[in-house]
Amino acid sequence: MEIYIDNRQDKIEIDENMVEILKLAIKESLLLEKGATDYEISISIVDNVEIRLLNREYRNIDKETDVLSFPLNDEFGDIPMLGDIIISGEKALEQSIEYGHSLIREMAYLTVHSMFHLMGYDHMVDEDKAIMRNKEKKVMNNIGIFRKKGDE
Repeated sequence: MEIYIDNRQDKIEIDENMVEILKLAIKESLLLEKGATDYEISISIVDNVEIRLLNREYRNIDKETDVLSFPLNDEFGDIPMLGDIIISGEKALEQSIEYGHSLIREMAYLTVHSMFHLMGYDHMVDEDKAIMRNKEKKVMNNIGIFRKKGDE
């Protein structure tokens, strides 16, 4: 498993504990869905300004969002490149406060959520949303980050 983390923001601190949780979230997502971890994934942590620009450029939505997923499924090289995850650290902090849970939980959840997008899942219809949410919950439980009552 190759994981590249590029911190391009200064709104939240990305310490070693955060990095390890994000790597664990990726590993557990891969194990649940693929049964293997021999993939390459990159995570870029940006601020709201940068994610808004990316959201506008790639989705034609001119506002900030929490996470963007860019599947690659590139089979060239020794390790297949699954894709890129872009997280707004600033938005993650806002949401962690709004939902009343830790920043680490929010960052882990956004990583897991994006991993399932990279692996082909979506949540545009209720049936697909339920499948994706169930997988996300399993991974979050596997890494020991549980939802509190009232979390969305």
